[in-house]
Amino acid sequence: MAGIIVLKPGVDWTATGGLFDWTLEFLISRVSDKQAAQHLQEIVDNNLGSLWIGEMPSPVQQEIVGHWRDGLVATGEQQLPDTGQKADVIRHLQELVDATYAAGFPDRPGRPGQS
Repeated sequence: MAGIIVLKPGVDWTATGGLFDWTLEFLISRVSDKQAAQHLQEIVDNNLGSLWIGEMPSPVQQEIVGHWRDGLVATGEQQLPDTGQKADVIRHLQELVDATYAAGFPDRPGRPGQS
């Protein structure tokens, strides 16, 4: 089963069920909003297979996007198993990060390397 993350209408990211769940699990311990973390956990636990970012409050959306931009790819490089497909999986995670820019999410003030 595949999963989909909709960043905005017309901008989405699909992945295998396992990578979709891993991408949400990456967020669960990092998101400061407890209700959002519970919602993400519910999606994983019930194999719901979709996350619509627009359904979350704007600050939560920005936090999620910030976590993906600041650590998703690096964490994937560290945590995902070394297989013949790992490079493709990491590129696919980068596609999600790139999609956050395509969806128009702004950079967060104070990000490292930003003025």
